Amino acid sequence: MDFLPKEINNYCEEYSQKEDDVLYDLNRKTNQKILRPRMLSGHLQGQLLTMFSNMISPSKILEIGTYTGYSAICLARGLKKDGVLHTIDINEELEYFAREYFEKANLSKQIISHVGNAMDILPKLNISWDLVFIDADKENYINYYNLVFDQINKGGFIIFDNVLWSGKVTQEINPKDKETAALVELAKILESDNRVENVLLPVRDGLFMVRKK
Repeated sequence: MDFLPKEINNYCEEYSQKEDDVLYDLNRKTNQKILRPRMLSGHLQGQLLTMFSNMISPSKILEIGTYTGYSAICLARGLKKDGVLHTIDINEELEYFAREYFEKANLSKQIISHVGNAMDILPKLNISWDLVFIDADKENYINYYNLVFDQINKGGFIIFDNVLWSGKVTQEINPKDKETAALVELAKILESDNRVENVLLPVRDGLFMVRKK
């Protein structure tokens, strides 16, 4: 998942804003106690999300894929004073874990958790979004894009995570590999969609950033 040489990655982390105690502990506990800890956004990507959120100062953020809450905390730190982040995850067993860290970060009043299938929950959220972060089941990335697009404010952003998929998107795709095929199709759709501006960043496992014109 990390494409840069280790020494370059370490150098970048050394000279980037450090994780505070809450994020450091969340990172550590996720790696100690939770399955598939590589799903965590982590230090560099988390700081990038915070920086970007602070730049645009959103009022409403949607996150699809909470996991243990690291990215939600990073994004929520850029919210306007009265702003709210809605986050969705299908794994109800992780809700309590994430909620504990939302409270430690003093963000529990600004983060609203939804547990269930995002395809069912999204149509019920009649909200205009300034920023959408998608980090969930890759096969549904295109469906999520289509579901939320009309609710994104003009000039609003969508960020897709894991779009390089450990480099598989550049290789011949196994016919059974639906995730990689979906990510390649997403890239083609975003590149040709004249309603948006887009850039694919090789940060960690790839961030696709899209701005609605």
